[in-house]
Amino acid sequence: MKREYPDHPIIGVGAIIIRGEEVLLARRGKGPGYGEWSIPGGAVELGEKLEEAVIREVCEEVNLVIRVGEVVEVLERIFRDPEGRVQYHYVLVDFLCEHLSGEARPSSDALEVQWVPISEIPHHPLPGKTKKVIQKAFEVRRRGMEKMTNDKCQMSKLRKSK
Repeated sequence: MKREYPDHPIIGVGAIIIRGEEVLLARRGKGPGYGEWSIPGGAVELGEKLEEAVIREVCEEVNLVIRVGEVVEVLERIFRDPEGRVQYHYVLVDFLCEHLSGEARPSSDALEVQWVPISEIPHHPLPGKTKKVIQKAFEVRRRGMEKMTNDKCQMSKLRKSK
C-alpha cells in the first residue's frame, strides 16, 4: 500500500486509550507528523476489521492489550506538499479503548509514549483536532458510566419491588 502520494484515501484507526483519568499519547516515529504527539494507531490492512486493526496497531506501536469500545469520531487528515499535491490522505476512525494489561513502551512507529492526565491535554503540544477527540472520548466514557450506574440502579429498584 502506497502511503505517500496515494491513489486513494487510506483507512486508518486511532486508539484513545484511557486508564483512570489519563490518556496514552505516542510521539510519532514516521511521517506524516514525524515527532508530533498523537494517539496510537495506523492503517487498516486488507481483510482486517476495524477493531482488529486497533488491537494490532496498539500492540505493535505501544505494547498494550486493550478492549476496543465505541467509535468516538471519524475524520480526515489530508497533507499537501508545497506544490499542492496530496502527499497523504487518511480517513481515520478513532475508538474509545480501555487499557487491560501491559506496560506502555514505544515500539515500531513511536519514539516515546506517555500517560497524560486529562487535565493537562489542553496544554499538551497536540493538534487541536486530537485534543477535541480526546475530550470527546472522556465525555463518551462518562456518559457510558452514568448509563451503567442508572441501569444498575433501575435493576435494583425492580428487584426490591418484587
